[in-house]
Amino acid sequence: MTLGALLRSSALVLTMASVATFANADSHKVPAKDMANAAMGVPANDLMNATVWTQTSVEFNATAVAAYKLAEIMLDRALADKTWTAALEQGEGYENKPPAVILDVDETVLDNSEYEAWLIKAGKNYSSKTWGPYVDAAISKPIPGSKKFIDYAHSKGVEIFYVSNRKAPGEEGTVKNLKALGYPVNEKIDTVLLRNEKEEWGSAKSTRRAHVAKDYRVLLLLGDNLGDFVDAEKGATLADRDATFAKYMDNWSSKWITIANPMYGSWEGAAIQYKWRATAEEKRQMKMDAMKYWEPKM
Repeated sequence: MTLGALLRSSALVLTMASVATFANADSHKVPAKDMANAAMGVPANDLMNATVWTQTSVEFNATAVAAYKLAEIMLDRALADKTWTAALEQGEGYENKPPAVILDVDETVLDNSEYEAWLIKAGKNYSSKTWGPYVDAAISKPIPGSKKFIDYAHSKGVEIFYVSNRKAPGEEGTVKNLKALGYPVNEKIDTVLLRNEKEEWGSAKSTRRAHVAKDYRVLLLLGDNLGDFVDAEKGATLADRDATFAKYMDNWSSKWITIANPMYGSWEGAAIQYKWRATAEEKRQMKMDAMKYWEPKM
């Protein structure tokens, strides 16, 4: 079924209860346009604009390339300064350790927007049952600018570590995908560190950053999510995340380089108070409540 046909089909089965949900909401929380769309039977999908932007826009490509060009500049500064480290887990006596960079994989090195597009088309939510086969297929595309930066770092003798929250069974597909795209993967040591690969390697990445920092001076951290840089407190609110951002202000865009990802991330969890089992309508309302609104004076 084409995306257009799916949307038309979804519109036909939209219930009056869904329309009532919009109609009964406070007017300052639900824009009139969304109420009109609901009345016309247009299903809302929070992934649509984000995924289209990521896949098709020059603006996304430009921001990714800019981030990686900045990373090249900062890499040279880090190499020249033995006291420089990007890892909060670094510990003492790191100055003469060999240099390394740590990169997240998904939406930092590899572009998985085709999986997100399928979720939209199929009307599905993320599931390990579908994500696992996608990882194993090893068909993700490169994030613009990532290979150029990684090749540059590699040419400078910097070890490349990929620290991902893909689960351990997905390592073969991840390595296959990286190699197929020409990314350097060290065959002598494990540089692709996935979740639950070791018992202590949970979704929080600090233990894996510490694993790297034990033997290397970590020059840069690159990622698309707050957890790629610092472990956020479990259940961190939007205010908590803002406080974390402010606390480490000196690290952003110098030691910590971010790639834009509007499709998913811990930011979404914070906006919906981590109520992942809520209905789509409830999640959408919580996101609306999280926003600040301007309203024209009538």
